[in-house]
Amino acid sequence: MRKVRVSKIRNAVRDLCLRANFVLRKDIVAALKRALVTETDKRAWSMLKSIVENAWLARSERIAICQDTGMVSVFLDIGQDIALIGGDLSNAVNDGVSEAYEKGYLRKSVVSDPLLRKNTRTNTPCAINVMIVPGNKIKIAVSPKGFGSENKSGIKMFKPTASVIEIKQFVIETVRHAGADACPPFVVGIGLGGTFDKAPYLAKRALLRPIDRRNPAKHIARLEEELLEDINGLGIGPMGLGGRTTALGVNILEYPTHIAGLPVAVNMSCHATRSAGKIL
Repeated sequence: MRKVRVSKIRNAVRDLCLRANFVLRKDIVAALKRALVTETDKRAWSMLKSIVENAWLARSERIAICQDTGMVSVFLDIGQDIALIGGDLSNAVNDGVSEAYEKGYLRKSVVSDPLLRKNTRTNTPCAINVMIVPGNKIKIAVSPKGFGSENKSGIKMFKPTASVIEIKQFVIETVRHAGADACPPFVVGIGLGGTFDKAPYLAKRALLRPIDRRNPAKHIARLEEELLEDINGLGIGPMGLGGRTTALGVNILEYPTHIAGLPVAVNMSCHATRSAGKIL
């Protein structure tokens, strides 16, 4: 049994939060640069250029990529052969987030009650997602996600007889409704299957996968490609100014579901799709 002090998790979460907010993922930057080559609309091209420059400045100056530094989701895949010692896991994770947002001068956007709206001034609590997996490693991923795009996400409980065309229509309408408000070009995370609560989890976790890596299931990979093409055909474009680049990527995660249902969740993410990961 391998013992891991929760202080190591706290430190990892802190460092990952800083990296995610300052350094845009390589796959996202590469997709933006490819879009610069293929985009034919002048206004769209100019906006893409500004987005790329913004990412470069954030990394070089160690300042936030976006002023909305998000509410943090932390994903912990913990090996079953690990014993956590030295404190409470949830406290350690939240302490890591709090330390990062203080150290990095990042905006603190979390309120303690959804109705009373009093700011916690620590950007915590965060959303902690734990999976127990085989082995003696801990895989940590953080996703500080702004609510301009989060607010445009959606879920629909389809009948099991729903066609792929109906599912595609729901996804495309969700993207269309997001429009300029969610700061395109988007990365679209989609969760298929599971239950009412599982599908949104899948959709959010799908955003962690590099957008240049397709789902291993061929029929799902084909759906990802078709949806990306259809979404880019909407003409919303970078920041809603028109053009060929409405989305940079579409990632789908699927899960078994009940014979009587087909949940589909769409988690919209903006051009500053931020995440960072580490294995302990």
